[in-house]
Amino acid sequence: MKKILLTILIIGMTAIDSLAQLTEEQISQKVDSVMQTMTLTDKVGEMTQLAIDMVSTPGAEPDELNEESLRNVLLNYRVGSILNVAGHAYTLDEWHSVIRQIQDMAIDEKPTGIPVIYGIDSVHGANYTMGSTLFPQQIGMAATWNTDLIREGSRISAYETRASWIPWNFSPVLDIGRNPEWPRFWETFGEDVHLASKMGEAMVEGFQGDDVSSPYRVAATAKHFLGYSLPASGHDRTVAWIPDIQLREHILPPFEAVFDAGVHTVMINSGEVNGIPVHANEEILTGLLRDELGFKGIAVSDWADIIYLHDRHKITKDYKESIKVAINAGVDMSMVPLDLEFPRLLKELVEEGEVPMSRINESVERILRVKFLLGLFDQAYHPDIDYSKFASNEHQQASYQTAVESITLLKNEAEILPLSKEANVLVTGPTAHSLIYLNGGWSRTWQGDDPQYDTPGKKTILDAIRDEIGENNVNYAEGTSIDEEIDIDVVVQAARESDVAVIAIGEATYTEMPGDLSDMHLPEAQRELVKQVAATGTPIVLVMVEGRPRIINDIVPEADGIVMAYLPAHEGGRAIADILFGDQNPSGHLPFTYPSDSNDIVPYDHNYTDEVGPLGFNPEWEFGTGLSYTSYDYSNLTVSKATFGADDELEISVDITNSGEMAGKDVVQLYVSDLVASITPPVKRLRGFEKVNLEPGETQTVRFSITADDLAFVGRDNEWITEEGEFKIQIEDLEQNIIFQK
Repeated sequence: MKKILLTILIIGMTAIDSLAQLTEEQISQKVDSVMQTMTLTDKVGEMTQLAIDMVSTPGAEPDELNEESLRNVLLNYRVGSILNVAGHAYTLDEWHSVIRQIQDMAIDEKPTGIPVIYGIDSVHGANYTMGSTLFPQQIGMAATWNTDLIREGSRISAYETRASWIPWNFSPVLDIGRNPEWPRFWETFGEDVHLASKMGEAMVEGFQGDDVSSPYRVAATAKHFLGYSLPASGHDRTVAWIPDIQLREHILPPFEAVFDAGVHTVMINSGEVNGIPVHANEEILTGLLRDELGFKGIAVSDWADIIYLHDRHKITKDYKESIKVAINAGVDMSMVPLDLEFPRLLKELVEEGEVPMSRINESVERILRVKFLLGLFDQAYHPDIDYSKFASNEHQQASYQTAVESITLLKNEAEILPLSKEANVLVTGPTAHSLIYLNGGWSRTWQGDDPQYDTPGKKTILDAIRDEIGENNVNYAEGTSIDEEIDIDVVVQAARESDVAVIAIGEATYTEMPGDLSDMHLPEAQRELVKQVAATGTPIVLVMVEGRPRIINDIVPEADGIVMAYLPAHEGGRAIADILFGDQNPSGHLPFTYPSDSNDIVPYDHNYTDEVGPLGFNPEWEFGTGLSYTSYDYSNLTVSKATFGADDELEISVDITNSGEMAGKDVVQLYVSDLVASITPPVKRLRGFEKVNLEPGETQTVRFSITADDLAFVGRDNEWITEEGEFKIQIEDLEQNIIFQK
């Protein structure tokens, strides 16, 4: 059988053909050729994705797969995909052993010879490979407002993931970060649709490149389709109530952007939207995703989410009915992940006529298409490829630069920053001397909370400050853990003997349900630490290491300087120290609105009605905020036409001048306001941005081009519309009104 299959596959191809040269028609022909050799058992197996635990020997080393289990999974059940790690990151050698064993058995012994597609969550670097380059988490990437950095970082992440012989990456997260209570907030690109769309597009381009079959690229995954990030409770995997207008205007566009960029797979939202689990929602998974948006790739479930249709959502009577509902709704591959009931029950459903064979064929064709695009049929892994740049200085420097450009200066009273390198500095706080807090979740382990897997030689904030100014100039006391006091009295005494206190506050590492919050305030122990240091009169610089904005309204007045570090990863300690002492000029800008209180979560692009009343819109810091050690002047806002029409492009330009004494980067942000609309319009919306690098005294002209589509909104009929009328163009404090006429 295998020899017949291989003969079919090479018909019409020469030895020098590359998949990048194949047309969709040629790919379809190859998929059809394989489909003709497949039984129903083969097909439902292709739709099955199992965790590596299912083929591992419990308690054994990672590369010691259980041959009997592997043989059962691949040869009896014909499973087409495996994912994840058994507990913690593997070394490159261990990954190579694992992938080699799996692919050799699949190709050499499965009747069809179809290779396995292995998937992993490389969400900020190849984070499940020991020693790999870790980048800032997505919320920090967004704070750079620099798509070039994100594209390059994603290329490096693809390189190091493929160096592990893994071709499929479950990234990026395209969920919009508009509810900071949600524990996966830091996995998003923030609250703005335009910023998230541009960042997601750059990430997919970096992962997949021009030819995803390259041994240095991976297939990307747009997740989680659709509406996952807005649960009403703020808790993970709970119900979101999303009106159609909001879904189309705020939730869908980042996914559309990466579909246009050619992303090959999507992962489905684990929660419910308007009371319907998305894994059971044919209107979303078929009507929207396939019929309206034309997506051709694989739709994979999230972890155990088909099982959960019965166990959690209670919409089916048993697992078998859950499978029927999910597959008929449009799921192509089930991330099972820990049982072999799925392929058995799915086969029964087909034989009983409950799931049509056409749905099975449709899904298998999509899966095989991606396997062909990845080049897995040609070479499932690449033992002869040189991956010598893995974790290289070049890659580490890219991570460092991303961290530097993400760090956001939010307060700098009396220009306390940058600090003098001659100062006597107290360093304290729970995140000051921990790599796991800099890294966050999805770092060597799922929760990222085990320091035994830290990469040797990486610097904590304390380490980096000691390197910066010398150990003799640094006093250190922990002060508190994340939520408990330890030695605040020792800190207070040290503060009295120091010129300045750098207090590193923030969150424990977490992701998904373990990160659910009952209170958005920063834990009381940390706030008390800041207050007691402030009582000594010693100037304070807060460094916030957190994945979402925690409420700190009672300690903001106590701090002279406040730096938002997000989750900057391995090079974050060094980047933070370089910012604090002026080796680098901060250029990050908030990708979300930082609320001033728990009941004051309002995004920047709120409606005018959100400003009514005594509270109004009063955040701690607004979206787009970011200070610098230099100053920038904006002038000469110019618009090409005072009135423009549906077929016109409006050219907008502005001059930006570095009027200070230090080189720096600023983000030029273009906002548009619809002054009158048929439904209440937002006060403003981001419609363009560009990060520019300026020497002291230098002026650059930044240009934007917008069309009628950039003025559009989703109207009462849930369709995009641009209405005639007056709009305001705004860059910094410069404004100009225009008229749109159809």
